[in-house]
Amino acid sequence: MKFNVCMRDCYDTCSLISEMKDGKMRVRANPKNKVTSNFLCPKGALLPKWLYSKERVKTPLNRKGKKPSLSFNPTSWDNAMSIIAKKIKDTIKGYGESSVLLYYYYGDRGFVNANFPHRLFNYINASIIEDTICDRSGEEALKDIYGTSQGMDPEELENENLIVYWGINAAWTNIHGFYLTKRLGLDIWNVDVVKTKTAKMSNKFFMIKPETDVLFALGIAKIIVDRNLYDEKFVETYTRGFEDFKEYLKSIDLNFVAEESGIDIEKIEDFAINYARERGIVHIGYGFQRTINGGEAVRAISILPALIGKKRGFIYSNRILPRNYVRGISLRKKGGYRITHMELADYIEDEKIKFVFIYGTNPFATLPNQRKLRDAVLSSDVFIVLHDIFLTDTALFSDIFLPSNTFFERVDIADSYYHRYISFNDKLTKISGKSNSDVARMLAKAMNLKEKTLYEKDEEIIRKTLNVLGISYKRLKERGVLKIPIDSYEPKTESGKIEISSSRAKNRGLNAFPTYMPIKGRGLKLISATYLFTISSQYYNTYGYVDTNIYLNPEDALDRGIKDGAKVRVFNEYGEIITNAKISHDIQRGIALMYKAFWPMKIGWNANFLTPNKMNEKYGKGTTLHSVWVEVERI
Repeated sequence: MKFNVCMRDCYDTCSLISEMKDGKMRVRANPKNKVTSNFLCPKGALLPKWLYSKERVKTPLNRKGKKPSLSFNPTSWDNAMSIIAKKIKDTIKGYGESSVLLYYYYGDRGFVNANFPHRLFNYINASIIEDTICDRSGEEALKDIYGTSQGMDPEELENENLIVYWGINAAWTNIHGFYLTKRLGLDIWNVDVVKTKTAKMSNKFFMIKPETDVLFALGIAKIIVDRNLYDEKFVETYTRGFEDFKEYLKSIDLNFVAEESGIDIEKIEDFAINYARERGIVHIGYGFQRTINGGEAVRAISILPALIGKKRGFIYSNRILPRNYVRGISLRKKGGYRITHMELADYIEDEKIKFVFIYGTNPFATLPNQRKLRDAVLSSDVFIVLHDIFLTDTALFSDIFLPSNTFFERVDIADSYYHRYISFNDKLTKISGKSNSDVARMLAKAMNLKEKTLYEKDEEIIRKTLNVLGISYKRLKERGVLKIPIDSYEPKTESGKIEISSSRAKNRGLNAFPTYMPIKGRGLKLISATYLFTISSQYYNTYGYVDTNIYLNPEDALDRGIKDGAKVRVFNEYGEIITNAKISHDIQRGIALMYKAFWPMKIGWNANFLTPNKMNEKYGKGTTLHSVWVEVERI
């Protein structure tokens, strides 16, 4: 028996117990993690199928044919490392250190595995991608108000009566958290633009119009303040800027809020009155903050808990493990380009990036504006190295492919961005491939680099990191999982208070208080949501579950002469796709829903051929890929 942890880029980060029986792995939930102890999600239950997939690559590959293709020749690890090392050196010599880019994400959230390669690229002063594509706008907004994006410990929900899932389909994407609230008997509300599984399982559902979250939240705040439902003593003691905010709310017209949001005044009042009475918790989702209004929306929503007397009455992100040491930040002597995921194609087009090393992500499926990205790569001589388990769409555009192992084949640890547990991950078996840290060490050796920290072993890094947190490596390994309590819910702003009027936001050129900006487009607002059986592009090839339909409201379908199951063309300025329409009353008028990031090499396209690579400049360059509209026509 071994302790493991599911390393997927998922809220729950389930602690596991694995064992080999009759030469095959079996896996179950670890009961010591009180949040994920009861069951495995549909994806977790199929982990053995993923581990033993016949599609796993066994040997490094060197491109033989033109891109995009899977035309490769097998090669040795030594030869692959030699080619990559020479290419990095030649690129630096010809174009400078900044022209080399480490492009990563958290397809595998193992602490060492996800972070150690940064050491090498920091040491050679290369560019490293800025991690902004997921939750950056919301993170910046929460820092404006609280000085941190760290929310409450979800196990403290046992002391609560109400949770509001705002813009998150938790029944699919935070399954263990959702059923925790069910077990605890909380009143469950949902705010969303589509009637999701979560909405159908909630006690109350508020279907707002897209891009109006900020206005809806300000309307709720206005009622709470106008009717003196707020916690006066708390607000006076722990917040800053309340009196000015109170004055600002006078400009909020509830009739306008109702008209814009689609929620009538009586329901807005019902929300505000009962939320204030029950002193509810808000679980803030990631999807809606990936819009033009996303940062302002999270800022507005996050003020609500402060009004009702909560120091940290929200759930958003709870990462624990410090990353500066494992990433070797101190090794860097000068900066590279500060490139976000959305800017990759631009930097390749401008010939600023000539070499890209990719791991933990499948950008040729998951990045917005796929046509621009693919055209940029095919019209350039950029050299791409991919380290992955499978030959994904990104492999089609890569020059060297390096096979990765899985988290069942190495030692590591992982935290969660939902709960407060750190889990130990032991080596259960060995099938093929190498870890990211192994590859980083091999590449450093191939480049003949002498810096000792580039060769530090995984276990030593884990021990040092745990020591900083006061955690015994031995105890964690023996127990498999340990909880790290939150030390304090005190605000981490410069003022030491919850800044309803945020000096940090004003310093970035934002208004003192969240501001609503009407956003309209031509056609139907496209929502590209997470599918139940995938995490971005992960698992699609091995599990085979897929839903490629576009979901339309019956009236929108009728206007376009589209019947259920009809073949349709979906298009906008970024691209077009051909798929089938499904008509559903779960979709409000003016919206089209598609599930994201299926593999284009399998189905010929995905939703990211229709999404923009634009950014929210004042909120950390977070993506605005959900601020997009499409037209749909019958074929």
